[in-house]
Amino acid sequence: MHVGFAPLFQNLGAPIPDHQVYAQELAMARAAEPMGFDSVWSVEHHFTDYTMVPDVTQFLSYMAACTERVQLGSMVIVLPWHDPVRVAEEIAMLDNLSGGRMILGIGRGLGRVEFDGFRIPMDESRDRFVESATMVLDGLERGYVELQGEHFQQPRRNIRPAPFKSFKGRTFAAAVSPDSMPVMAKLGVGLLVIPQKPWESVREDFEVYHRVWAETHGAQSAPPAPMCGGFFFVDESADRAEEMANRYIGNYYHSVMDHYELRAGHLQQKKGYEFYQNIHKHIESRSEDGAARDFVRLMPFGTPDQIIEKVDFIRKTIGARGVMTHFAYGGMPYDEANRNMQLFASKVMPELQRLGEQQGALEVA
Repeated sequence: MHVGFAPLFQNLGAPIPDHQVYAQELAMARAAEPMGFDSVWSVEHHFTDYTMVPDVTQFLSYMAACTERVQLGSMVIVLPWHDPVRVAEEIAMLDNLSGGRMILGIGRGLGRVEFDGFRIPMDESRDRFVESATMVLDGLERGYVELQGEHFQQPRRNIRPAPFKSFKGRTFAAAVSPDSMPVMAKLGVGLLVIPQKPWESVREDFEVYHRVWAETHGAQSAPPAPMCGGFFFVDESADRAEEMANRYIGNYYHSVMDHYELRAGHLQQKKGYEFYQNIHKHIESRSEDGAARDFVRLMPFGTPDQIIEKVDFIRKTIGARGVMTHFAYGGMPYDEANRNMQLFASKVMPELQRLGEQQGALEVA
């Protein structure tokens, strides 16, 4: 399996200055390649202490200069918040800077605070995402952008620097709601999975995705095997791992509920977000702490052997090609986060990299 590292840059409640968070997380990111990780990832968010990376390609460009081997993943660039022409240019530039090491991840966003901050109506997010993704993905293959859509009317312009190589097979999209599965299949992208619901439900979503993929691209065509994110806590003591997972992964899920306003009940009123009514109802029925405990149970925590077993279950359930690992989250002290990462790298990662038949690199043949 492919094993990536994904720093979050959280600063919940701002107990330390943001620049100190950056110093700590960048040190962990720079250590990823020497530790043997296959990739470094980042996720885009704005305006809150939930995650403080407003420009994913800027962070990954920094990492390109700090590294020689690891691939560089975006999980995700939120397309409705951007001019798709600039996105295509930034992706092409990063891929040229890094010698073709980028793994492209895209998404459409969920946070009202971010949509409002960028003055983009949430009701338009799915249509904007599809138009933007079409322009960006087509542009990266043919070397120019052009589209006449409802939201974007783009005259033909060349992408310079020209794309380094094809992004087919190394482009993924985040999808949580079942309605997103046909969209991603038709776009021809792989799936980035962040566990948020029972694995049986995820398996059912994948059945829809694979059916639409075959209808769109042909029965002989196969989508890229998915990548799966996760909040990892590894300890030689199973009891301590469970205690710390409930504390820090639980804290993280409370930050999810805050950032996305999952208790507010507004998402089901937004076009394209009706699925999230289920999450709102789940939180109401289980309580915030109960919903956090449910989220924790989906995550890979435990002893090294327990984590290997949990990741292998995910691999077999959805055919995951790899995992993106978080080790610092939910207010965890950085000495604990570094211990967590180092133990994973020494005791867990070598075994995960031997699982399955997939190679670590997400390269285009």
